[in-house]
Amino acid sequence: MLKNNVLGFLLVFVSAGVFGAQDSLKLQPKPVFGKEARVISYILDNNHYRKIRLNDSLSAVILDRYVDELDNSKSYFLASDVKSFARFKYSIDDLTRNENVNPAFEIYEVFAKRYQERMNYVMNNLIQKDFDFTVDEYYETDRDKESWAASQDELNEVWRKIIKSQALSLKLAGKKQEEITESLKTRYQRFSKSFSQFNSEDVFSIYMNAITESYDPHTNYLSPKQSDLFKQQMSLSLEGIGAQLQSENDYTKVVRILPGGDAQKSGKVNVNDLIIGVGQGKEGEMVDVVGWRLDDVVKLIKGPKGTTVRLLLLPAKTGVNGPSQEVVLVRDKIKLEDQAAKKEVINYPMQGRSVKLGVISLPSFYMDYDAYQKGDPNYRSTTRDVKKLIGELKAEGVDGIVMDLRNNGGGSLPEAVDLTGLFIKEGPVVQVKNSTRKVEVLPDDNKEVFYPGPLVVLTNRFSASASEIFAGAIQDYQRGVVVGESTFGKGTVQTVLDLSRFINEKEPVGELKLTFQKFYRVTGSSTQHKGVEPDVNLPSAFNVEQYGESSYPSALPWDVIKPVPFQKTDLVSSQVVAELNKSYLERTKSDISLKKYIDETNDLKLNLAQTKVSLNESKRRAEIAEEDKKKAQEKLDTKLTSKEGLPVDDLQKLKDEYLREGLLILGELVTKRFG
Repeated sequence: MLKNNVLGFLLVFVSAGVFGAQDSLKLQPKPVFGKEARVISYILDNNHYRKIRLNDSLSAVILDRYVDELDNSKSYFLASDVKSFARFKYSIDDLTRNENVNPAFEIYEVFAKRYQERMNYVMNNLIQKDFDFTVDEYYETDRDKESWAASQDELNEVWRKIIKSQALSLKLAGKKQEEITESLKTRYQRFSKSFSQFNSEDVFSIYMNAITESYDPHTNYLSPKQSDLFKQQMSLSLEGIGAQLQSENDYTKVVRILPGGDAQKSGKVNVNDLIIGVGQGKEGEMVDVVGWRLDDVVKLIKGPKGTTVRLLLLPAKTGVNGPSQEVVLVRDKIKLEDQAAKKEVINYPMQGRSVKLGVISLPSFYMDYDAYQKGDPNYRSTTRDVKKLIGELKAEGVDGIVMDLRNNGGGSLPEAVDLTGLFIKEGPVVQVKNSTRKVEVLPDDNKEVFYPGPLVVLTNRFSASASEIFAGAIQDYQRGVVVGESTFGKGTVQTVLDLSRFINEKEPVGELKLTFQKFYRVTGSSTQHKGVEPDVNLPSAFNVEQYGESSYPSALPWDVIKPVPFQKTDLVSSQVVAELNKSYLERTKSDISLKKYIDETNDLKLNLAQTKVSLNESKRRAEIAEEDKKKAQEKLDTKLTSKEGLPVDDLQKLKDEYLREGLLILGELVTKRFG
């Protein structure tokens, strides 16, 4: 499945290293699978935005993708296996149209056989091994860099390092040899149980997503079970900790923190943290979940409102070689109110005057359609809520406003248009091109400018879709200053089609999430891939090739269409932007807090790029000791230093250095441009 997806709720059913032995290697396709495959291929050929046909060339891509989904760590298949699958390279298109999904099950049968061989080798040869941790060697976790193993001996060596790495992690956590052996034994027995529950629907789901995601990464097949979970997620009714998870190699990774959940409220869980253990209550057993299926990990984490769950994390800040950290969280139900816009006011002296700035945090672009359709005059929406908050901020006499869109994955397109309308006089906001290449311009028709004052839009790499429409329009109209990181780059629109509309079967069928439109800015530039480039760039730990739309091989390309006429303001000229960048550059040399933030961001970038795990105990202990030393120094620095020029009352609000920079830039905009 897709890597680093902060925009949609996808369940990853397979990841290398998550299955144990299975009694029956042969799973059979159901007749309804072929009918679903045929209908999906027809819809993709005729309705997908890309307008490409399922042909021999795409068949080759699908085959590679399916093999990679089954064994994305190249730890099971042999090179000879992969070579044998070439018989399907140019026939998947024809077979799919003829309701034949046999390649999925024939390839999976080989995978299951290889998996069973690996599990037997692990249980019989490795878990009781007393490894020599003085040897200076490494395990490469990014197996994309490796070739398929040519022999069983090569696979044995790969698995020796995998188990040695896991054993070393357990030893560093304080376990003795007999405890390490027992932990590994329990882990791989659980794999066996998980694999025994894997069924034909799971195989078909992986295969169909290999087909759909070859068109683009956001076109997905949702099995009946996935569809139900997707609807639950969209209704914001799930009880849990408020984090979106994804499988990556043997780990469960946090890919998004949802506002309103305890993960966000605690401040102890961050994007890219790896979950390696889950414990129930304050004293329940910490269950090792390395290598587990994603949905099995989610089952452990979810639970009734008000109950406690403990997570054992490898923080993104220190990476796979760093120390683990235990976090205690309380489950809760995440409601629409938790996702709603919120405000706060920051006061501080700047250039001889007192500046009062408002911050509006917007986690998503939402609208309560049910209440709207029922005629409820108090229905909730992004624009209505933000307008109310701006009114309150104006009444409090703020000098400027920051719109914080960090980690905002998008949502309602009309709300992005209407929200933009609060800040511009009138005019086009976004262009939308559909699969027939017809372009529609979505305008703001309201001539009123509800808020005409200084404006900063704060973005990061995980601001996407509707966030990019709003930020792009504000930038194009020169209405405000965009500050932060380049946005995600998702410039496409999806719709969900119920396959039961096309298939008359008693057997339940799934749904197809289909890309059918593309966004363009009023300048004609697509937000796809490139996203929105900020006017003032803050430090970023995220490589665009690994995080965001550009990380997907099948992502639609960036392109340009004809611009539409619009009237720019004179509020944020290129000269103003140049002055703001000059001041920011000067702060990078003199501002202690900013310099520290830049250093921390660079450290995180290095840790995220680190894919080799040392199997040498002394080196790992030295790395952990160094990290502990850094943490102790940070605590000491926090006690001894304060942010220069800021009153003590506002220090707590400005622990967020990213926000602090946005506020400093807004303050300068207030005093220089609007002062």
